[in-house]
Amino acid sequence: MKGLLDLIVGDPQADRAVPPSGTTARLTVFVAAVMAFLAVLALALSLSAGRVADRWAYELAQAATLRLPASDDQADALLRAALNVLETTPGVASARALTDQEQRALLEPWFGAGLPLDSLPVPQLIEVIAADDGYDLEGLQARLAAEVPGAVLDDHTSWRAPLIAAADRLRLIGWLIVVAIFAAMAAMITLAANASLAANAQVIRVLRLVGARDIYIARGFVRRFTLRAGAGAVAGVVAGLVIVLLLPRGDVAGGFISGLGFTGAGWLWPLVIPPLAAIVAFLATRAAALRRLRNET
Repeated sequence: MKGLLDLIVGDPQADRAVPPSGTTARLTVFVAAVMAFLAVLALALSLSAGRVADRWAYELAQAATLRLPASDDQADALLRAALNVLETTPGVASARALTDQEQRALLEPWFGAGLPLDSLPVPQLIEVIAADDGYDLEGLQARLAAEVPGAVLDDHTSWRAPLIAAADRLRLIGWLIVVAIFAAMAAMITLAANASLAANAQVIRVLRLVGARDIYIARGFVRRFTLRAGAGAVAGVVAGLVIVLLLPRGDVAGGFISGLGFTGAGWLWPLVIPPLAAIVAFLATRAAALRRLRNET
């Protein structure tokens, strides 16, 4: 507690070694603000990717598609048999045959608009939605093979895993960006601290002549740069949250980018950035100050 109080209140004599304003002050505040702003956006990206991965995993696990063979003379019989199998299968919440308009919409990206389905042997598709506890996939496939010859049940496994893996990688990239941002912040603050130490070399020499120890001199630099970084990070977080709030909502515009943001307890994550920025500044400035003072001894 005493160390925290000393950091906030400071020592007027030690603080004289660090100018209250100037290039280093503005640079530290600016860097901390920009890095905190980017960290907010990176966190929003990472958390949004996590939500997308979870949503895709749930939705794709619940949905399947049954494809019936294209047959003009047996189409209705095959459809009735397939629906009967699905409706009597435990774990199947619903089964619905897609309309011609829905099937045409699925094929338009590949064959263009105005596709004449009536003149093409297009298989009938049935949307299958599983209940929360799911159904016996192998058992259902066996029943379909016996009662609906030629029917193919696709549970989306072949392309569900790559989509979820891509979202997980995007989430990991977001966290790596956050780590890189704080590493860059530490590097910039170290450069600013070294510049401030060099600019105040004469003041440091005077303090040493009157008996000041290196840790006492470094304390002024550490306190000033820590508070500057914390203040800049607060401004950057506020700006980042404003940008996130201005993004279109996912339920309005649709898509991943429109759903970028925070939900629920995720709004607490940006509040961690200013304290973390202050800790990074504290450690970087302390290491830089003690190292330079030791080398100039």
